[in-house]
Amino acid sequence: MKTAAKFVIIIALATSAASAAAQNGPDATKEFKAADMSMMMNMNSAPYSGDPDVDFRTHMIPHHEGAIAMAKVALKYASDADTKKMAQNIIDQQEKQVADMQAWLKQNGH
Repeated sequence: MKTAAKFVIIIALATSAASAAAQNGPDATKEFKAADMSMMMNMNSAPYSGDPDVDFRTHMIPHHEGAIAMAKVALKYASDADTKKMAQNIIDQQEKQVADMQAWLKQNGH
């Protein structure tokens, strides 16, 4: 009987956690999809120049911007501290990388 009671408690806790996650799920999913679609559209609209140094940056910038947007969604909706920490690290690092790539493009006449 004790095992059955523990099993019922585990199911109840799992159901409660899943229910809480589901409440934010649709909004988070909608925002993740919007960030992803924007990233893909921006990556696909960046023209190729034939210069690998330029093409790398012009396509990585929207890729990083998409990662930043998705990380902001994670900060808004995630409940796990490690997820939030990772999201903030992505924002901090990739914002700097975007700025560096934009500066390189500008310095090199693009």
